[in-house]
Parts: sequence; C-alpha cells; structure tokens
Amino acid sequence: MYKYKYHIFCCVNERPADNPKGCCKRKGSAEILDYLKGTVHEKGLKNEVRVTATKCLGACSHGPSVVIYPEGVWYTVPTIKDAEEIFNKHILNGKPVDRLFMKR
Repeated sequence: MYKYKYHIFCCVNERPADNPKGCCKRKGSAEILDYLKGTVHEKGLKNEVRVTATKCLGACSHGPSVVIYPEGVWYTVPTIKDAEEIFNKHILNGKPVDRLFMKR
C-alpha cells in the first residue's frame, strides 16, 4: 500500500434537479474528477497523488467540492481552469489556492 503525498477527494454526488441542496455532479464535478485523474496519470504521479471519487462530502451547496489531504483543504472548484490552478499550485508546488477555499 502506498502512502500518498496527497489524497484528493472529489464529490460526484447526484441528487434530483429540484433538491434544494443541489449536487456537485450537476455543477460539473465529473469533469473536474476526470481532469484531476488524467493529470495525475499524465504527470506520472500515481504513486504520490491519489484521486478518489466520493459521494456527498456534505458541501454540495458550495460545490463542486474537492478536499485535499493531508492538509484538509476544502475547495470549491467551478471550472477545469480552477482545477488546473489547484493542481499546479497546490499539488505540484505545495501552495494552496486561497481564492478557491470553500466558503462556510
């Protein structure tokens, strides 16, 4: 078993369209997940970075929700461009992206 430098959880929970909580999947989280997984593979980081699809993280109203451990940084990731910024700054350079921190 690997001990990863980073473990990224991406919510892909889906609720009915009329649910007031919303859901990350309808906000594009599946595409965010695909980008993150593909980038880890392309960069040859599969032994250092793990990307996991998860059901509800309890923050769908703020989603698409992504949380990165070991720091426990929660992000709202609305676009692939934002996911790219998180990957390049946080994952590759250890600098969290403050502007995308999830608001409470």
